[in-house]
Amino acid sequence: METSETQKSPGGSVRFGSLWNPETRRYPLAILAALALALAYPAPGIAGLAWVAPGLLLMSGLGLRWQESFRVGYVAGLVQSLVSLRWLLEMPHPAGAMAGWLALSGYCALFPGLWVAISAAIVARRSRSEVGIREVAGKTSVPSDGWRGAVEAYLSTPWIRRVSIPVALAAVWVATEMLRSRLLTGFPWNPLGVSQWRQVPLLQVARVTGVYGLSFLVCWASIAFAGACTMVALRPRERWLWLAEARLPLFVVLACLGTGFYRVIEQRRADLLRPPRTLRVSLVQPSIPQTLLWDPGERDRSFAVVSRLTDAALATQPDMLVWPEGDFGLDRDRFREVTSRFGGRRIPWAFSATDVSEEGAERSAYNAVFLGVDGVVEATYRKRRLVAFGEYVPLVRWLPFMKYLTPIGEGFAAGSEPVRFKVGNPTGGAVAAPVICFEDIFPHGVRDHVGAEVDFLLELTNDGWFGTSSAQWQHLANVVFRAVENDVAIVRCANNGISCWVDALGLVRDVLGEGGPDVYRPGFRTIEVPVGTGRNGGTWYRKYGDVFGWGCVGYAVLAAMGALRGARGV
Repeated sequence: METSETQKSPGGSVRFGSLWNPETRRYPLAILAALALALAYPAPGIAGLAWVAPGLLLMSGLGLRWQESFRVGYVAGLVQSLVSLRWLLEMPHPAGAMAGWLALSGYCALFPGLWVAISAAIVARRSRSEVGIREVAGKTSVPSDGWRGAVEAYLSTPWIRRVSIPVALAAVWVATEMLRSRLLTGFPWNPLGVSQWRQVPLLQVARVTGVYGLSFLVCWASIAFAGACTMVALRPRERWLWLAEARLPLFVVLACLGTGFYRVIEQRRADLLRPPRTLRVSLVQPSIPQTLLWDPGERDRSFAVVSRLTDAALATQPDMLVWPEGDFGLDRDRFREVTSRFGGRRIPWAFSATDVSEEGAERSAYNAVFLGVDGVVEATYRKRRLVAFGEYVPLVRWLPFMKYLTPIGEGFAAGSEPVRFKVGNPTGGAVAAPVICFEDIFPHGVRDHVGAEVDFLLELTNDGWFGTSSAQWQHLANVVFRAVENDVAIVRCANNGISCWVDALGLVRDVLGEGGPDVYRPGFRTIEVPVGTGRNGGTWYRKYGDVFGWGCVGYAVLAAMGALRGARGV
């Protein structure tokens, strides 16, 4: 009988081996699952590892009490977050970067911990009748070899009941992602489905369910595959029964792939038969380090870099010019200087700057995107979702000392509503919906910006905060799903990458620098974006939002309540 208590030898010394208790034995497997999941995202972006990680993570928590399984899941979540969010250490404010990296990773780790605890309880509850699991003093007790007992219980359940368990656990996974995307203003960075961002046919699931549908599919298949592997390993005489474990999710994955291939082929054929009208958009990427953007003495040099690239971009005769997020030394005089270079052409110019509003004694600053045409600002969009400690300091009115933890001071106020930019000439123009940086990772937020008349989303971003790290690629991976969810192209203009556009199918196109190290360097690219297609109003997700996600939340709550009743002996 194993015990988690340390034991002493006759001489009084502590036996180190006794510390290797049933809980601590699980940490290597949990950490392996965490590393697999972290590596599934860019970089390196080995998407296949995501189909393995949830199953391994579940196996690390089976047969433990809920407190123990939560700790195991928390450690796994912490390792995964520390690895995948390592780009936070690139921020040019070392103390704040380290604090933010540790704090955000610690916060994000709560959700895998919650998932493992609930999932282990659900497996124990639904499998209890098949093995001699006893209830003592209102708590669930398991055999001495708790993991083996839990797995045997799972494998002994009838097929129809056993296949429902991975479905329930996948729903709980989605529920934790939904919670993370909304709690404390939300941080929906890298949900599980985002790991598959390059699998274009499979992405089409998001047209109905959003990114959460793909998270569900990957988690479901991973858990079913883990069950199949344990069947092969522990019951070799019944090894062919693994088909019963894996065939249902395998069938659904293949059906989704087939449907996705059909949509991609049909869309390509439609574009060949009736080529859409295009808008030539020049994207300027100055690649100016964040420390120089903060330095007032570097404003002239920053503006000179952007001006040189602007002149080269205008030589390609674009229909629209876009600068990335950041003011780059722009002021009123330089605004007139830039517009004078358009040679009398009414070229719409989207650029970013601080917008200041003063009402009486109240003064508010906004991170904003402006649309200038012929020297006149025709529209302004103020960023609605701000980055904590990057654009605003939480609780600064009550804890004013916190503004000294970051270089932003008191930061920005949040805008109130989406805005549409009308670009191009009156007869051949288009409508763009601007978003700024961090906003585009919120599935439910981007829906507000897209309407039937919108031709493309226009994203201005500055990922130069994070040097030449994986942050740019992870950001792009998340953005791809907003295109598919809303059936709308997304044009991205970034300070130091990734400047490109994403078509409505989720395919990344015309990357400045073509995906190599040049993606982080200064340059410009003129792209041709299809407009006037009228396709962007029909997805289920854009019309109805997170119906699938909220359904998973409801199912997860019911399943967790059932598991909790079982743990209490109800």
